[in-house]
Amino acid sequence: MSDSISILFVEDDPYLGTIIKDLLEIEGFTINFHKKAESALVDFMNQKMDFCLLDVMLPGMDGFELGRKIRALDKMVPILFLTAKSQKADVIEGFGAGADDYLKKPFAMEELVLRIRALLRRSFPMTEKDSANKSYNFGKYHFDYHKKELQYDGETHLLTHRETEMLRLFCENQNLLVERNLILAKVWGDDTYFNARSMDVFLAKLRKHFKNDTDVSITNVRGRGFKLLVHET
Repeated sequence: MSDSISILFVEDDPYLGTIIKDLLEIEGFTINFHKKAESALVDFMNQKMDFCLLDVMLPGMDGFELGRKIRALDKMVPILFLTAKSQKADVIEGFGAGADDYLKKPFAMEELVLRIRALLRRSFPMTEKDSANKSYNFGKYHFDYHKKELQYDGETHLLTHRETEMLRLFCENQNLLVERNLILAKVWGDDTYFNARSMDVFLAKLRKHFKNDTDVSITNVRGRGFKLLVHET
C-alpha cells in the first residue's frame, strides 16, 4: 500500500520533523514535509495527497485551522493530528477540525506507523478480489485469509472468524504494536469488558497455534496491546 501513498506532513520542530520524515520514508511513504501550515496548504491545493499528518502547535496558522481548510477542500483524505495537548476540549476541537485520529506527544514511532496504516486501510479498503487472494508467510507458517487456514509443516488448522480477523491484523503489522482497542473495534465492534475477556481467550488460542515455531510469538505490551514477533533466521 505504502509504495504509492503521499503524506503531507507539517511539524515546526525541525529535529522531530526530520526524524519522523526519515522513518516514514523508510516505511515506503512519499513525504511532503513543511514547517508552516501556510506552505503546506498551498502544497495540498497544488497536488494530490493521500494522507495528512499535522502538528497542532504551529507558528501562524495552527494545525486545527489547517485541518479545517484541508477538510473543506477534501472530505475524504485521512487527517491525523500530532499534539502535546490532551485536554478533552482540545481533543473535541481536533475532531471538529476534521481529524480522523489524534496522537499525543510523546509517542512511539511504531505506534505512529500503525495508526497511519489503520487509517489508510479505511480509506483504501481491499477489493473483494484482493481480500480473497490475501495470504501471508511468516516463520514456518502460511496463513490463507480467505480460506481461514493456518498451515505448518504439512498440517492445516481451520481458524474461527475472529481468529482469522485477529491474525490478519497481526500479519499486516508484523513486529509492530497492535493496540487492544484497535483489535476490539475491528474484530468485536466495541471495547466492552466482556469483549475484552473474549479477546484474551482467542489470543490464547492463537498462541497455541505458534507453539511449534520458536521464531514466532504473540507478545503482550503491558497496558497497550500485542505484537506478532517474527524473528528472521
